[in-house]
Amino acid sequence: MHQRHVSKDARRAREFESFVAGAAGRLLHAATLLTAEHPDDNPRARRLLAAALAHTYATWDGLRGEDPYARARQQLAVRFARGAWRRHRAPSRPWSTGGAGPGQVPGAAVRQLRAALRQALLPQALRTGADAPADRAGAGRPRGVLHRLTPQERLVLVLRMYEGVAEEQTAALLGLSVERVHTICARAMSTLLHPPSGRTASLPKVVPS
Repeated sequence: MHQRHVSKDARRAREFESFVAGAAGRLLHAATLLTAEHPDDNPRARRLLAAALAHTYATWDGLRGEDPYARARQQLAVRFARGAWRRHRAPSRPWSTGGAGPGQVPGAAVRQLRAALRQALLPQALRTGADAPADRAGAGRPRGVLHRLTPQERLVLVLRMYEGVAEEQTAALLGLSVERVHTICARAMSTLLHPPSGRTASLPKVVPS
């Protein structure tokens, strides 16, 4: 009996190590987008990832065919939401004059933004010359490009645009209506594509994968 438990624990450890080796980089990038930290200075994102991976490992035997990546991603989202939404309950922003409202974000811009996120180009993807000083404002630490968004907007945008989670799944995970998820995502994209400075962010050319 003891040998069986030892063998089971060893197998679980090997499986988990293999999972982390393949998924940790993408999950860390997602966590860094959520915390709006710079990729080179992201302690909050690393703590968030460590907690999500610890939970995933603790429940590994109970996955029963469930995708461990989906479980870890769910933990990232839930833990970020619990902490961030309590600290930052910002009022909904009105649409900026001349900005795109829900359903009005150009399709080409949406596709380019999605591709940039998926190819991990986001730290440079939406930065304009006017943004550079602001990214290093505050306590002197660089900030991620999504710092203009509220935590809720970042969470929805990362799930929808970076992770490619369907609106229905995102809504169920966050306890929101599908219409609300659509509106939040469109508002976040509009904020990125139409910065307060009035200058449209320049997206890079994305090399097809």
